[in-house]
Amino acid sequence: MHNVTLALQGAWKVLAASLILGAGLPLIFALGIRSLAWGAGGDAEVHATGVTGPKANPAGTVLAWVLFIVVLAGVALGITFVVATGFGKVMTFDHIYPTIHSK
Repeated sequence: MHNVTLALQGAWKVLAASLILGAGLPLIFALGIRSLAWGAGGDAEVHATGVTGPKANPAGTVLAWVLFIVVLAGVALGITFVVATGFGKVMTFDHIYPTIHSK
């Protein structure tokens, strides 16, 4: 019975990582694209001639770039983890920022 609990604990960690990295980063990227459209004042519709569309919102553009930076940071951390593991190192988060140590 102890093996079942260990397997479920491992499965829970895999599920959490897949939700964060597999679905979370694309979701943040999609929100960034939506915020960029909101910041430009664009719609998915074509307006008739003489009809003004919504006004641009600079907060949307700033929010979009913040979300894109979060996605890029996640990708950079993933690449760093894979490369560090390939060189026989380990990446730890003992501090606020990640550090690479020898095994």
